Amino acid sequence: MLIRDIKKKIVVGMSGGVDSSVTALLLKQQGYEVIGLFMRNWEESGPACPAEQDYEDVLRVAKQIDIPCYPVNLARHYWDHVFKIFVDELSQGFTPNPDILCNREIKFNFFLQKALDLGAEAIATGHYARKGMRDGKASLLKGLDSGKDQSYFLYTLNSSILEKVLFPIGDLPKSEVRRIAKEAGLATAEKRDSTGICFIGKRDFREFLSGYLPYRPGAFRTLSGETVGEHLGVAYYTIGQRKGIGLGGPGDAWFVVGKIVEENVVLVERGVDHPALYASALTATEASWVVAPPQTFPYRCQAKIRYRQEDEECEILSCDGEQLTVRFSRPQRAIAPRQSIVFYQGDECLGGAMIKKPITLQLPA
Repeated sequence: MLIRDIKKKIVVGMSGGVDSSVTALLLKQQGYEVIGLFMRNWEESGPACPAEQDYEDVLRVAKQIDIPCYPVNLARHYWDHVFKIFVDELSQGFTPNPDILCNREIKFNFFLQKALDLGAEAIATGHYARKGMRDGKASLLKGLDSGKDQSYFLYTLNSSILEKVLFPIGDLPKSEVRRIAKEAGLATAEKRDSTGICFIGKRDFREFLSGYLPYRPGAFRTLSGETVGEHLGVAYYTIGQRKGIGLGGPGDAWFVVGKIVEENVVLVERGVDHPALYASALTATEASWVVAPPQTFPYRCQAKIRYRQEDEECEILSCDGEQLTVRFSRPQRAIAPRQSIVFYQGDECLGGAMIKKPITLQLPA
């Protein structure tokens, strides 16, 4: 795959973490002409937003491995194409995933175009994912480290985009990435992985969002219609949530089981396995396929309805353009609208869609 006698130009998306640092190092060692680009996706400074420290770490690593590195400001694109959508969907009572939006709209769209404008043949990222080939087209595979696999967040990338993308650490376990960084003395070798939503940083989620979605208190109500407390606003809760509800009393813990957005009501019931938390099927929209959509139905495969979930056996019963109906072999817990369902056939990520709503269908015998 590597052509060592031709110095190909590769732009690496460098975040200031160990994964993208090792990505750049490995490509440099393999003979590529490597350029580092640091994406500024959020216009803010201060301890809650670590972008300045991350950029300093990127510059240190770039100096250590002797590559040029530049910042690229994509904050306006991020605001328009990720954050505004994120806030709007929260206001409608949904549970959006900004990481998937960021990959689709920023990293593998605007950022990719910036790299191509610099004369790069491809971009590389520190994602734990791999590439394959199917029917003569680039396909997306899970990262070999099952605990770090990030293909779930990349399902919107089609073959034509994947042809311009490299995942140099996708074949490595995280422990090996750390070892490589330590042996090379990289400044980020011991740096902790970032978690959570990038623009929120270390701040309280509700406190941050209240600046964009003012609190709108309403009723916590059971399915039988009993009001059992007051919530801060439907935007601040998701299906299956237990922590942060603020409901107590004797008996099992309370869980969010639904929302009536037009009435500003959050539905709750007691018990981690309450039947209202489960559904055997769902509908989804905005289907996106890496290589090609299934051609015959029902189509048997596996799916995840959230990151880090184990693959679940399912059938795609129908696919009408971007609309899907999916039935699971066993009921799924806490299906949240506007989260993504991502489909797999073994290690291959086939694509995915945005969950519209859970439904109840008869399970196969």
